[in-house]
Amino acid sequence: MIFGVFTVILFIIFLIFHLSDPRRIINGFLFNMFCCSLLVSGIYFAVTTPIVIFRVMILIPLFIVLLFLSTFGILALCVGLFLNARILMKKEGRRFSNCLTLILGLGLLLLLLFSVVNPERFLSPNLRPLFAGGSLIVFYFFFSLTNFLSAYFLYQFNKPKYNQDFIIVLGSGLIRDKVPPLLASRIDKAIDFYRKQASAAYPPTIIFSGGQGPDENLSEAEAMQKYAIEKGIPPEHTLKEDRSVNTYQNMLFSKQIMDSLKNGKYNSIFTTNNFHLFRAGLYAKQTGLKSQGIGSKTAFYYWPNAMIREYIAILVMNRKRHIIVVGTILAFSIIITIISFLVS
Repeated sequence: MIFGVFTVILFIIFLIFHLSDPRRIINGFLFNMFCCSLLVSGIYFAVTTPIVIFRVMILIPLFIVLLFLSTFGILALCVGLFLNARILMKKEGRRFSNCLTLILGLGLLLLLLFSVVNPERFLSPNLRPLFAGGSLIVFYFFFSLTNFLSAYFLYQFNKPKYNQDFIIVLGSGLIRDKVPPLLASRIDKAIDFYRKQASAAYPPTIIFSGGQGPDENLSEAEAMQKYAIEKGIPPEHTLKEDRSVNTYQNMLFSKQIMDSLKNGKYNSIFTTNNFHLFRAGLYAKQTGLKSQGIGSKTAFYYWPNAMIREYIAILVMNRKRHIIVVGTILAFSIIITIISFLVS
């Protein structure tokens, strides 16, 4: 009974946080806590219930899943990451940014090898606190990653209402002064929302946000606007923000335009590719923009590498907190190691 009550409480807390603002990583942590509590509650119910069929239905599938994960889970994940890296580099080129799944696969394979060899047994007892500290740091980043992935996943289901005054389309670069497929998908998503809202209520204004790169003859905003007009969007329902050079500035300069037109009283959303959705939402929050995002589809093979890149970018955004945590763990490990040497 107590497990069930605790699970319900966790679910209510998660809902409060998520519904108040889905652009927070703590939502992922709360969702993971709820899922763990639900799992424990299910196991407890299966063990204590007198109904045998319920025990079989819950415990046997759970045992099979846990057995597979404990024996082949990491190895299967490594194989999947290697295959993804091969497909991605074949389709997108052998750039370093396309090698992240390969690097992660090698890292996981190394961790698997470490767990089998157990190098701690070769260390002096005095040095084991350092090894424990390193293991704790790895666990910390794994914990951080799981929270990010859950928050990232939950944000994909954001469904804004058809009462928006503005739609911000985030730029992503031109190719030979033309809108490439990746950017076109963002504009098409905005056009689709524009048409649905126009038929249900009133047409919003689309703000195309993106400056001019050093190798471009026109701004992204101008190229995007032309693309949308060719798709049938009335020019009077479009605006250009052509100063920004990154996502933060996309949000900041677009907010300035909307504030000047509506005196801060408006509803807005932004469109980008779904892999970029959550981080863009964090930048919107940093600028004081209440906008939520909707994401355009991305090829499935592109997702794993893109998610790793997004996680690294969010680590950099919150680098002060991570430096403090990692620094604290290292400091304690070093202090304990020094003490152990002095005592021995």
